[in-house]
Amino acid sequence: MKKMGLGRFLGLGVSLLVIIMFGFASGMFFIVDETKQVVITQFGKPIGKPIVSSGLHFKAPFIQQAHYFEKRLLEWDGDPNQIPTKDKKYIWVDTTARWKIVDALKFLQSVGNELSASSRLNDIINSATRDAITSNLLVEAVRDSNRILETKDLGEDAIVSEEALERIDIGRQQLTRSILEKAKVLAPQYGIEIMDVRVKRINYVEEVRNKVYDRMIAERKRAAEKYRSEGFGKSAEIEGQVGKELKLITSEAYRQAQAIVGKADAEAINIYAGAYEQNPEFYSFLKTLETYKGTIDGKSTVILTTDSDYYKYLKTLDK
Repeated sequence: MKKMGLGRFLGLGVSLLVIIMFGFASGMFFIVDETKQVVITQFGKPIGKPIVSSGLHFKAPFIQQAHYFEKRLLEWDGDPNQIPTKDKKYIWVDTTARWKIVDALKFLQSVGNELSASSRLNDIINSATRDAITSNLLVEAVRDSNRILETKDLGEDAIVSEEALERIDIGRQQLTRSILEKAKVLAPQYGIEIMDVRVKRINYVEEVRNKVYDRMIAERKRAAEKYRSEGFGKSAEIEGQVGKELKLITSEAYRQAQAIVGKADAEAINIYAGAYEQNPEFYSFLKTLETYKGTIDGKSTVILTTDSDYYKYLKTLDK
């Protein structure tokens, strides 16, 4: 009995395994991953709603087919397009986007697969990008804020061209949002939702690029001349201030020197006056000797009369 029960159990297990293998081989059983969603078709026509829950599922073998689609975000990367701006300047615009399949049934019926969906996205996003770029000036697509102007308003130094001084009202970020809003209007008809659009790169066409380079070189030259002129002016200002301070210092020094000399002369006069009062004859003798020293040298010839006061001390030398 035990052997019969064990054999029956093994037979049942083998039968069940065969049924499972047959179910997978025939397509009756299929597994839906957490990252996938499935649409079942019968003879090419969709049956029921899309299956979005993960796990093991069943379908009729041979006559029904499971179509798998991604539930995760997908990437779209377009080719650069040459687009004119509102001010007639041609630029290359390179955009990228993120999208996902939100209605697998509609997606299957309208585009069928991701390759065809990418082709539809090319038309939708490129058209929205062209409309946004051609409706706005170049500066709106290139710049994203008025930070340069705000910096100049605060008194900080900034090298900018006359064109760069133009204040923007929209900016690149808002322009990108407008592209996303326009693209979102057309995408749902394909069971697609566009989650985000970004402008990866904006380049000038070669003709415009050369003009931009020439303008940049001219701007830098003007900036260099401006700084050089300001430097010369600052240098002259510093030299003038140094000269002024030097004159003030020299004048003050001369005043103090003259005060000291005057004070010394006054003291000398007082000393001389005191000496004269004590011995007038000796004072007269010293002053006369100073006069001799100041007026007579080894090359001078002096002719004096014998009764000259200048000669009076010389006349007494032989006495």
